[in-house]
Amino acid sequence: MSDVSVPLQPASPDADLINDDIRPANAEERHWSVGNMASLWIGMVVCVPTYTLAGGLVSEGMNWWQAVLTIMLGNLIVLVPMVLNGHAGTKYGVPFPVLARASFGIQGAHIPSLLRALVACGWFGIQTWFGGFAIYQLLNALTGDALVGEALPVLGISFAEFACFILFWVMQIAIIYRGVESIRILETLAAPFLIAIGFALLAWAYFAAGGFQTMLEMPSAFDPGGEREGEFMSVFVPSLTAMVGFWATLSLNIPDFTRYAKSQRDQILGQAIGLPTTMTLFAFISVAVTSATTVIFKDPTTGALHEPVWDPTVLAGMIGGGGTVIISLLALAVATLSTNIAANVVSPANALINLSPQRFTFQMGGYITAGIGFAILPWKLIASTGGYIFTWLVGYSALLGPIVGILLADYFLLRRTELDVDGLFKHKGPYTYKGGFNPAALIAFVLAVIPNVPGFLHQAGAFGDGAVPGVFDTIYTYAWFVGFFIAGGLYLVLMKSMNGSSSES
Repeated sequence: MSDVSVPLQPASPDADLINDDIRPANAEERHWSVGNMASLWIGMVVCVPTYTLAGGLVSEGMNWWQAVLTIMLGNLIVLVPMVLNGHAGTKYGVPFPVLARASFGIQGAHIPSLLRALVACGWFGIQTWFGGFAIYQLLNALTGDALVGEALPVLGISFAEFACFILFWVMQIAIIYRGVESIRILETLAAPFLIAIGFALLAWAYFAAGGFQTMLEMPSAFDPGGEREGEFMSVFVPSLTAMVGFWATLSLNIPDFTRYAKSQRDQILGQAIGLPTTMTLFAFISVAVTSATTVIFKDPTTGALHEPVWDPTVLAGMIGGGGTVIISLLALAVATLSTNIAANVVSPANALINLSPQRFTFQMGGYITAGIGFAILPWKLIASTGGYIFTWLVGYSALLGPIVGILLADYFLLRRTELDVDGLFKHKGPYTYKGGFNPAALIAFVLAVIPNVPGFLHQAGAFGDGAVPGVFDTIYTYAWFVGFFIAGGLYLVLMKSMNGSSSES
C-alpha cells in the first residue's frame, strides 16, 4: 500500500457534486494521528450495547471465555475490511459516499450511502435509548424509585423514561451543532476517562465479590451433559457473524474518518490498537462484572445468588452512594455520547450531503438522523436478545457485506488503488457508466443479498418453522461473509465482461 501525500483537489468539479463537507480533505485538516484514530475507536467501543454483547452470548449458552473469544475473533475479522477501506480515505481524502461513486456510479453511490445511513439512524436511536435510560435509572436511584410509573399507550414506556430519552436526545443535538471537528476533540478527551472507568468498575467488582470465582465456574450449555450439548457451532457461527455485523457499518464509512489521518500508518495502526483490543477488554469486563453481581447482590438472609445484572445502566443504580451515582451517570453519558456522535451521525450526514451538496450541511444531516432515530421507538427494537443479535445485527450485515465486497474489489483488484479525483466530482466522466449508475455494482449487490433474504424473513418471524428450507437458514448464519464474497466476485466478473469500460488502468 502506498502512503499518502496531500490529496489533489478536483480541478473543475460540477457544483452539485461538491461542497466543503465532502471535498477532499486538505493538508491543514489531515492531522489525525495514531492516538486520535485509537481514541476514536475507544470512544466508540466503550458503550452500553458493547457491554451487553457478551451478556447476550452468555444468555445463548456460552461460558465467559467462549463469549469473549467470539467477540475478539469477530473484531479481528472486521478489522481487515476496516483498514483496507480506510486506505482510500487516507490516500484521497474523500468520504465514503464520494468513494462509492467510483464503483456504483455518480448517482448509484446514493444507494449504498443511504442504506448505511438508515442503519446508522437505527443505531442512533438505540444508543439514545441507552443513554436516556441511564439517566432514568440513576435519577430513580437518587429519588428512591420516585420516577417509576405506568407504561404509556403505544410507546410502551413510562413518561419519566420517555422524558429522559428526550433529554439525552437534546444533549446530542447540541454536539451536532458544533460540527465534525468536535468529534475528534470529544473522542480524544473521552478515551482515557472511559478506559479508567472500565478498570475501576472491574476492580470494584473483584473486591466486592471477593474474586471472580463465579465467572470461572460458569458452565457452558454446550459442554457434555449440558442443556445444548453438541450445539455450539449452531450458536457460534451466527454469533460470529453478528459480531462482524456489529461494526460492519463502520467498515463501510471508515473513510469518513481516515480522510483526516496523517498517513496510512496512522490509520492502520490506530485502528488495530483501538478496535479489537478494546472490544475484547470490554467484553471481559462485562462478563467478569456481571458474574460478580450474582454474589455482590445476593440475598443476605438466605444467601441465594442474585440474578446476573447485564445492563450497566441498571447496575449503576444498584451500586448506591450519591457520589458513585453521579460518577456512573457521567461515565455512561460520556460513553454513549462518544459512540453515538462518531458512529451514527457522520455517515448519514455525509450521505445526505452527497444526495444534495447545495442543500445539506453536516449539521442538517445530523438533525435528520436524530429525528429518524427518535421516530423508530428503539426500545422496541432491542426488546429481546434474539431479536437484537440474530435479527438486527445479522440482518443488516446481509446488506452491508456485499457493499464492502464491491468497494474493495473495485479499489484494490480492479483499479489497483488508482482513482481519478476529478472524475469523482463530474457527471460526465469515468464514473458515469449508464446514466450515473454502474449496472455491474447494482447487479452484484442484488444477487449477493438474495441468498440471505429467506433466512432473514424466517428469523424475523415472517415465516413459521419448516416454511423455509434449512439450507437458507444455514446461509443466513454466514450472512456478511456470503454477501461479501459473492458481491466482490460477481462485480469483478461483470466489470471484465463490460470490457473494463470503467477501468482506469
